[in-house]
Amino acid sequence: MNDRDLVNDLLAMEKYMTASYNIAMNEASHEGLYKDLLSIFTETQNEQRELYNLMFQNGWYKLEAAEQQKVQQSFQQHQGYSSQFPYGNQVQ
Repeated sequence: MNDRDLVNDLLAMEKYMTASYNIAMNEASHEGLYKDLLSIFTETQNEQRELYNLMFQNGWYKLEAAEQQKVQQSFQQHQGYSSQFPYGNQVQ
């Protein structure tokens, strides 16, 4: 297993763990447990981000730049959704 494969596997694991801790936090009925899960979640999320940055910096995680026109279209589309918010157009 080369470095790229190892880091990719670690990144996949961190993404899975982050998603799992998120679910656990949403369902935690005890405040102390919630705070412990939040602390672990934050550490896991930070590790996930560091692995992503490592992969991106080494060219192992490539993203295509979006065309400005597509970005603008998406922005306008989603801006229209604000009228569907239950409390009006209040975006914080």
